[in-house]
Amino acid sequence: MNDLLKIAVLSALALSAWVISALAQPAIPDYWDEKERLSRPDLSSVERVRFLTTVDFPPFNYLDAEGRLTGFHVDLVRAICRELQIADLCQIQALPWDELEEAIGSGQGEALIAGTPVTAETRTGYAFSRPYLRFPARFAVPRSSTLAEPMHSTVAGRRIGVLAGSAHEAMLRTYFPDAQVVTFARPEWLFEGLRGGKLDGIFGDGMRLSFWLAGSNSQDCCHFVGGPYIAPEFLGSGLAIAVPHTKALLAEAFDYALRDLTVNGTFAELYLRHFPISFY
Repeated sequence: MNDLLKIAVLSALALSAWVISALAQPAIPDYWDEKERLSRPDLSSVERVRFLTTVDFPPFNYLDAEGRLTGFHVDLVRAICRELQIADLCQIQALPWDELEEAIGSGQGEALIAGTPVTAETRTGYAFSRPYLRFPARFAVPRSSTLAEPMHSTVAGRRIGVLAGSAHEAMLRTYFPDAQVVTFARPEWLFEGLRGGKLDGIFGDGMRLSFWLAGSNSQDCCHFVGGPYIAPEFLGSGLAIAVPHTKALLAEAFDYALRDLTVNGTFAELYLRHFPISFY
């Protein structure tokens, strides 16, 4: 074997090893342009930053066995405050969902991190950070399935389950019109249809599917293929931190911190801690 051929073979092997390694790594959501540079806002006039959330949105925020507020949002708030060097000014408080709007409006907090939808209507009352997490749609299929990208062609004629009347049904019918759509009224019926071999795949919220795939109810039957599919017109803009317009400087500061947390790997660590099977 001549030297040029040896180099070519070694290069191919190195590339193959890199590809295998890359594929083995869990996918981490990243919505930031690496070339973008954000200015660090001056928060010297800020006296405190009280984040308001709820207690009943696991794994984002919930009470642990000892009654302590925990979850992805709690850890993210702490990381943001450390990044902005205002940890001693930060607090996080949990309230019932229907009390959050009144609480923030009456000055009981400076920021909402509770899944407030980003819409034209809510933008009249709040300034928002950029989304820190979006919920993609995903396909889940049996492990023996041969379905693969391009999914729009490989699902043609295949029985794909989806929740009836959901945004995911509308999305499936729009973007994968050749699939044989099978609707279900309840998630457990949808999952049983896939696990029981009555479906070629299911289409739905990637986060919820990730927890089912990781849980015992799935019996390790299935896995993700294709995607992730981000479609704001069907699925919304994702999760963002809301602040009153009078506190818009905080939204800019949160953007600065969220970008840095993504770049330095902290966001990835928090994401995998709370979502062990990446829905990306």
